[in-house]
Amino acid sequence: MPEFLTAAFYKFVELPDFAELKAPLLTCCEENHVKGIILLATEGINSTIAGPAEGVRAVLAYLRRDPRLADLQHKEAWSAKSPFYRMKVRLKKEIVTMGVPGISPTQMAGTYVKPQDWNALISDPDVVVVDTRNDYEVGIGTFAGALDPQIKSFAMLPQWVSEAPALNPATGRKPRVAMFCTGGIRCEKSTALLRAQGYEEVYHLEGGILKYLETVPEAQSLWQGQCFVFDERVSVGHGLVPGQHGLCRACRQPLNDDDMASPLFEAGVSCPKCHATTLETQKNSARERQRQWERAKARGEDAPIGTPMPRPKA
Repeated sequence: MPEFLTAAFYKFVELPDFAELKAPLLTCCEENHVKGIILLATEGINSTIAGPAEGVRAVLAYLRRDPRLADLQHKEAWSAKSPFYRMKVRLKKEIVTMGVPGISPTQMAGTYVKPQDWNALISDPDVVVVDTRNDYEVGIGTFAGALDPQIKSFAMLPQWVSEAPALNPATGRKPRVAMFCTGGIRCEKSTALLRAQGYEEVYHLEGGILKYLETVPEAQSLWQGQCFVFDERVSVGHGLVPGQHGLCRACRQPLNDDDMASPLFEAGVSCPKCHATTLETQKNSARERQRQWERAKARGEDAPIGTPMPRPKA
C-alpha cells in the first residue's frame, strides 16, 4: 500500500507579503514531516509537496486558512517512497518565470477546457495546439498533433510565439489556440501572453496533463507517451502511475532504457545528453556525492542526492 501522498498545487493571487509567509510555512511543513518545494512570489504560490497523508493535508489546511488561498485546489498522487529528500520554501520574482512584464493571469488568462472536453477541441483542424513545456519534457510524451516549440526554458516561449508561422499565418488572421502544460500553471501565463497580443480565442487544459491522465480513460486518450514530473517519480502515465524513466543527476533530464544502457551513462554523474558538456572535475565531484548517497542509502538513511552540476561556460 503506497504510504506517501504527493500534492501539487498553484494559485495566481496577489501576495504582497509573500516574504513574511516563508518562515511559518516552512515550520508547518517540517512539523508535519512534509518534504518538497514551495515557491512564493507577489503573483502567488506554486508547489509540489509529499509526505504522510495527514501531514500533507495539515499543510494544505494551514494554507487555506489564509483567505486569499481559501479556494486553493490541488492534485493528488500516491507512491511507495517519498519523491523528495528535503523541504524548501523559496522566494521568487515569479512563480513561473516568463520574464514579460505586465502579464497577469488573474485578469487575462485564456478559457479553461475540462479534460473530458479536451479531445474534441484539439481534434478540430482549425485549432493550433501548442505544448508549452521544455524540449526534454515533450521528448517523452505529448498530445497527438501538438506543436513542439523546442524550448530549453519557459522564458523562451514568448520569442517562439512571435516567430511561429502557425501562430502568425499569412492571412493575418489570428488562429484559435489551445495550450497545455504539466499542471496548468505555465498555460495560465502563456494564454495570458497571447491574449495580450490580440488573440481572442485561446484555450488551456484545466488541471494540465496530470488532470487529463488522472480522469480520461486510456482507451479514449489522445496522450502519447509519459508525462515528465519534477520529482523523484520522473514520469507518470495514465492513472498517474509512475513510469520507468530514470533521471540524470547532472542535467536533470529523463532517461529511457537506451540512455541508461549507454557507455556514457554513469549513475549520479552523467548521461549521453550531458556527458560532453561537463568537466572531469565536475564528474569527480559528482562521483563522490554519489558514493556518499549510496553509503547513506545502505544505512537506511534518506540522504539528499544533491544539486545538478552547473554547465561549464562556453
